[in-house]
Amino acid sequence: MPRYFTLAEAERLLPHVEEQIRQAIHLKQEHEQAHEQIQHTAQRVAMAGGMLVNREELLSWRARMDATALRLKEIIESIHEAGCQIKDLDIGLLDFPTLFRGEEVLLCWKLGEKGIHFWHGLQEGFRGRRTIDQEFLDHHRGDTAQ
Repeated sequence: MPRYFTLAEAERLLPHVEEQIRQAIHLKQEHEQAHEQIQHTAQRVAMAGGMLVNREELLSWRARMDATALRLKEIIESIHEAGCQIKDLDIGLLDFPTLFRGEEVLLCWKLGEKGIHFWHGLQEGFRGRRTIDQEFLDHHRGDTAQ
């Protein structure tokens, strides 16, 4: 069962989650760079029909790829355990489940935004974001009373 946030609860959690999502984006980029280096080396070897490879360098890239993957997994699990949903790691898009008029909807935040100002239904996604207005504030709730 998902955790439901009030806007105030999600806003209080946001600084911590924002730092985690920034770390996750950086780790994902590092992981992809290491993976590309390994793939590039493998392609060079295949095209040359074999060649001498700097084994230490290749092992270093492999260790970096493994380490970043492990740390990235830990951060993603931590974000999920907090009750947040990562929708797009490349742009830092997160959702916080909430209830609006008794239906599950999502408070929506994107890295770079100065707080949570939007929400959308489960099927609408980012393109269906609506501005949080007074009606939403008056009729949304989390697991606990505000």
